[in-house]
Order: sequence, then structure tokens, then C-alpha cells
Amino acid sequence: MVLVDVAAISKSYAGAGGKRIFVTDAVTFSIERGETLGLVGESGSGKSTVARILLGLIEPDAGKVFFDGLAVTGASGAEMRRLRRRMQPVFQDPFAALNPRMRVAEIVTEPLTIYRREAGVDGSRTGLRRQASELMRAVGLDESALGRYPHEFSGGQRQRINIARALALRPELLILDEPVSALDVSVGAQVVNLLRDLQREFHLTYLFISHSMPLVRYLSTNIAVMRNGKLVEIGRCEDICNHPSDEYTKSLLAATPAMA
Repeated sequence: MVLVDVAAISKSYAGAGGKRIFVTDAVTFSIERGETLGLVGESGSGKSTVARILLGLIEPDAGKVFFDGLAVTGASGAEMRRLRRRMQPVFQDPFAALNPRMRVAEIVTEPLTIYRREAGVDGSRTGLRRQASELMRAVGLDESALGRYPHEFSGGQRQRINIARALALRPELLILDEPVSALDVSVGAQVVNLLRDLQREFHLTYLFISHSMPLVRYLSTNIAVMRNGKLVEIGRCEDICNHPSDEYTKSLLAATPAMA
């Protein structure tokens, strides 16, 4: 069953001489519930713009985005509020995404506080503490982390805290925008393995955005290759990796070895 349906979205800005420069150009794809679509391409290819459009943070110039049959593009404020409970982002920089003045307990339960009425959560201090502890365990951190501040953690631990916050509302879709590119290779591999485990545990669907073909190959069910705002190739992971048809895809595969 299709959870995300992206139909010919385009986004452009005015360049020199009034010429329109397309960041995304008629991008079309869908994501089945429970699967991972890996969106791969070099920096500046338009991947993050696609993520922002899916999250309703910016409107495309043309095209439509649907989440579980509901329109994201053109949605009202109230409609987007309901949709955002069901889709959550995890961004590239694990430190910038965390409020340095908030303790971890406040950070991971902030979505529960904001959406208390809609989510029907136990908003008592005891209830929030219990849910925060469960989220810490889910991402491999100890409950003792809840009383500490972001600067007291390593980059990998901060990203685990970001993931815990994203899971707080039990979303159906996580949009993972270069979630390990700011981390050391070994730490990034641990976070990617965590994401695989969480997908099974929480029955999640992923849009995994990366410039790294090995990471995308390791995590994804399907792969979409993006270059200069366009999708140049899309298909099942094994088909794209074993029988690429586009020269750019071939160059990405040739440039980096597969993960063990």
C-alpha cells in the first residue's frame, strides 16, 4: 500500500537575467508502507528540497504530494498539524537540531507536550518521564541521559536523541536527511543499524536521503538517483545496484565500495 505519493514536483528560483533555475524538476516517486526509499545524489542535487516539500515546509511551484491519500501540498494549517504528527524529520546536524538550553527529558517529550490533546498522551510529569525513559531505551541510551544537556553527549548520542524525539509521537514516516553524514564512519554505521532495528520495531516507513551509495544500498528497499534536480533512475535496490542503466548511477556505484 502506497503511503507517500510524490507527483511531478518542481521548485525553482530566479537566476541571473531572470532565468528560472530548477532545484527539483518534475520529481515523481512513491513509497510503499514499511519500505525504505533511498534518495541518493551529490550535494546540490535537490534532495533536501524534496524533503522540505514532503514535510510541508515549502510549497512546490508545481506538482502534488500525498501522504496516505491526504494532500500535503496546499494543506491548511490545521491539516498540516495533523499530518506532521504522522511524519517526522531527522536532520543532518545532530547538535544544531537540539535546544542547548533544554534537558534531554524536555527535548524528547516536547512533541508529546505540543500534541498532547491530539495524541491522547499522559501529560503528567510521571507519564512524560515514563515515555521519555521508553524512548531512551529504544535508541540505546540510558535513562540517566534524561537529566543532562546536549553538549554533554557525543555526536552519535545526540543523533540518537534526535531519533528518540522523532519517535515520540509514533509516526508512520521518518524523513532522514543525511542523518549520519556529520558522524564518524563507525558511529554512523551504528546509527544506521539502529535505524534498521527501529524500522522493524515501530513498523516505520523511511525516506533516507544521502550522498553515500553504500549507505543507501545497505538500508533501502528502493533507490531513486537524483542529479541536477531530476530523478535519473529509480527502482528496486538490487536492480539499481546490479544493473544500473544511467551513467551517473554507474559512476556512483563505481566510486564507493559496498558496505560489508
